[in-house]
Amino acid sequence: MYRFEDTALHPAEVLKWYLDAGVDEAMGEQPLDRYALLQEAQAERALAAEAMLKEAQTAHDTSHVATPMSSPSPGRIGSVPVPVRPADMVDVQKAMKEAVERAAAAKNLDQLRAALETFDGCGLKKNATNLVFGDGNPAARIVLIGEAPGADEDRQGVPFVGASGQLLDKMLASIGLDRTNVFLSNTVFWRPPGNRSPNAGEISVCLPFVERMIEIIDPVVLITVGGPATHSLLAHPGSISRLRGQWFTYETPQMSHPIAATAIYHPLNLLSTPAHKRQTWLDLIAIKAKLAEHA
Repeated sequence: MYRFEDTALHPAEVLKWYLDAGVDEAMGEQPLDRYALLQEAQAERALAAEAMLKEAQTAHDTSHVATPMSSPSPGRIGSVPVPVRPADMVDVQKAMKEAVERAAAAKNLDQLRAALETFDGCGLKKNATNLVFGDGNPAARIVLIGEAPGADEDRQGVPFVGASGQLLDKMLASIGLDRTNVFLSNTVFWRPPGNRSPNAGEISVCLPFVERMIEIIDPVVLITVGGPATHSLLAHPGSISRLRGQWFTYETPQMSHPIAATAIYHPLNLLSTPAHKRQTWLDLIAIKAKLAEHA
């Protein structure tokens, strides 16, 4: 009488047979579209960033209720994104899907810029004069991402060219850097009307392009400039005063390795609050040291 037990191989022998046959990876019964998974992951990160920005908005609103006598700071200093109206959410999610697909298809910065030039999913584009893509070295070892273009940036189509940009240039020069060895951009690529802060939906729609930009450049260090950029890219709660001076890990599914990331005060903040310059100088020294570690 035939018994299965008489011919069954030991599990170790079965594994050896598979390895000898060249089978070294377990696969599912259904084909797996990893490109689709990548797009889903990007969309999930965009939604997570949007949730983080909304949380910052809620905290901001609560703090203003508790201290009604506090006066707002000029410009966008210490600002948080404007909330998205529920009626706009469907359009935002549709635009996010298109943004993920367009960004993923770009193989270099020129293709990424071209994808943005024909992208109509961000409402900021309608009122802006120019696309403000980025400035600097495409092979930079350090990338800085700020909040949004201002009036000067909108006119010239270049990020950080106003008063805050001039201060940022001096900050970089203090540690031996300039626009020939860094790359500058923002969380959104068009100026918000009236110089307001971009809302969570606008930032989320642009996030896939920002992420792809960082992936293509593949820097050693990522610096988020100001609170909104820090919340959207690093997804850590808390004020910029608490997050600056710390080091985080930034990574996306398309990156071959994680990169070091840190946050600094926005130059506009330093112009209005000079007392923060000492802390920023310490942050710049730490950034210089981090770059030296990867020399």
